[in-house]
This record gives sequence, C-alpha cells and structure tokens, in this order.
Amino acid sequence: MLNFELFLSPIPEPFFGEDISFAKNTIGEQIQIFRHQFPSLEEVDIAFIGIEENGGDESNMGVSQAPMEIRKKLYRLKKGANPYRIADLGNIRNGLDPEETCGRLREVCAMLLHHNILPLIFGGTHDFTVGQYQAYLSEEKKVSLLNIDAFLDLTNDAEVPFNRNFLQKIILQTPNILDNFAHLAYQTYLCDPEELEKLQSLSFDTIRLGDARADIKAMEPIIRSTQLLSFDVAAIRSSDAPGSSNAQPFGLTGEEACQICWYAGINNDMSSIGFYEYNPFEDDDQMKTASVIATMIWYFIEGFYNRKNEAEFESQDFMQYLVKIDIHDEPIKFYKSLISGKWWVEVPNPNPGKPRFWRVPCGYSDYQQAVHGELPDRWFVTLSRNA
Repeated sequence: MLNFELFLSPIPEPFFGEDISFAKNTIGEQIQIFRHQFPSLEEVDIAFIGIEENGGDESNMGVSQAPMEIRKKLYRLKKGANPYRIADLGNIRNGLDPEETCGRLREVCAMLLHHNILPLIFGGTHDFTVGQYQAYLSEEKKVSLLNIDAFLDLTNDAEVPFNRNFLQKIILQTPNILDNFAHLAYQTYLCDPEELEKLQSLSFDTIRLGDARADIKAMEPIIRSTQLLSFDVAAIRSSDAPGSSNAQPFGLTGEEACQICWYAGINNDMSSIGFYEYNPFEDDDQMKTASVIATMIWYFIEGFYNRKNEAEFESQDFMQYLVKIDIHDEPIKFYKSLISGKWWVEVPNPNPGKPRFWRVPCGYSDYQQAVHGELPDRWFVTLSRNA
C-alpha cells in the first residue's frame, strides 16, 4: 500500500487551539483526524483531503488557506443520525511546483479508490480536478465527470492561469477514459460561444445557470450519471459565497448548492468529489463561504449514508412502464424505483457485438414526454454520444 505520510501532512497543532472545540456529536468529535498518528483506513468510507496550493496563480494566493477555514466550520457541525466512518487525512504536501502537487493528489486518490474509499477534496484551485480525474486511470474503466462552474475553463489562451483552461487536458487525456462530461450552471455571458459549441459538438451535457435554477430537481438524473464531481465555488452567487476571486453577483444559491451535493451523495456511483477555488482572503468577516462549503459537505455526507441499493432492475423493487410511440418501432421501457422514486429509461444500442441497451438515469418529465408521443432528449443524447 502507498505510504500516505510521504504525500500527506498532519493538521497543524495550532489548529486545535482554544478557539476550536469539538462538542458532543459534532463531526470533529466523530471522525478520525490525522494529528500525531495517521488514521487507520480499515473501516473508512470517506477520506477528507486538503490542498494548500494556489496552483501557481499569484493573484489567488489565499486558496492555500482554504482547508483550515473549511475545517473550522465543518468540524463544528452536528453529525447526522447514521454512524460515520470518516477520516481526515490532512493536507497534500506541496511539491516543487503545482504539477507535482497535483501528481501527489492523483496517487493518494488512486489508492483510496482502489480500497473503495471516497476521496472528498477541498482547497486549491480548480485545475486540481486533473489529479482527481487522473486517479481513475488505474481503474481501467470509463468514468463520467460533472463540472459545476460559472466559467467553462476551456480557453486556448496560453496567457491565462491553468485553472482557467485545465479542461483541455482532461478532454484530450491519453488514454481517454472520459465516458461523458457534464457542465452545470455555466453563465452564458462569461463563456466564449466557440468553447461552448466545442463541448456541445462532443455531445456533452451543458446546462446553463438559468435552466439549472428553473428546476434544480431536474438536475438529479444528470448528477446520477456521473462518478466524480468537481465544484468551483464561483458557481455560487457572491451574496452567498463571496470567498472567491471569481465571485459573481449571479449564480446558484447556497441552498441549491447543498441540494446538488445531496443528489451527489445519494448517487451510488459517485466515488469522488472536490470543492475548489475557495479563497479566505476574499471572504467576509464571518467566513460565510467556508460555512456554505462546510454545509455542502455535510449534505453530501448525509446523502452518502442514505444511499439505496438499486442495482437489480428486474427485481420487485422496480416498476416497469412500456410506452408506445408512433415514430419508434418498439415500445420504450422505463423503470421506476419503488425504494427511491428514481427513474431510468432503456435505450437500445445499435452497435453490433455490444450490450443490447443502456439504462440511462432520467426523470419523471422524460416519461411524461414519451407518453405525449415524443422521444426523450436523453434518448437522443445517449445515441449521439455512443455513435
């Protein structure tokens, strides 16, 4: 097993001063914390990892302080009803440059994934998503990434910091393990239309802020289709989360961000999550943004411990619905879980020698669309993506 202490440093003792107290049933009191001795990982479900690196962006130096400020808020929150099996593994030791630090994050996350432990990352700039993503290379299977950001971070401008163009590296990664990419809550007036068109030409899901906020519940199937989530704090409006050098007056509310994290937590396939770009130097006196992120993490954890086992579509836990549409030869099959109320649609695979169909997460609205004689949008997107 990887010697984690080569890549991770314990939480500094000054953090545990008189201003930090762990009351009964708080997260800080209930989890293992890397202080003097590295935690045992034998019975751990989720591992916290801090990043004290600014990604080489001198204008965004404060992000290196993010893990400590988030922990101050997070550790004081009361735990939920379920037992926690969580360890805080401290912070990634900075390398000689941000690229080396990112490589260390990749190695730590890869080992955790190998042992079925979910890495929960906070701190650092958004480009550390690359390390989070590359950790899946050792798994030798396709993965889907959900990126939540007001910006696209896809520019070709070599002058901008890497945290504003890192998605190029993920999309062009060799070997390519990216099954799908979804970008949620982008703000059109902040994004180059050519970059947006590039994502759409690859049949990736792109959901602008207005559509996301119009029906946040409709985002659940998209979140359920992914294995790793990367959340840029700039996606949350500045009145709720001012602690970002790219904070915007418009964006997701704190409540909507927590709802997304709940959906991510209950997703049985979600195996890593990262919260990036929080800059305490930009936050208000109450460290409001740190409180928002801590609450988002709380909702993710609660979702995780409320996951349901819904793998057997042919079991009595699912109701099947067949919908006949005039423009399609065969009836469309939908599945509804009687445990969670979630929906899936069965899409036939036209490729010979491959599985006969895909079961794709969808919503009740997709079923209603089929009942009214229209093929659901997810049907077309799935076919075009796998053509």
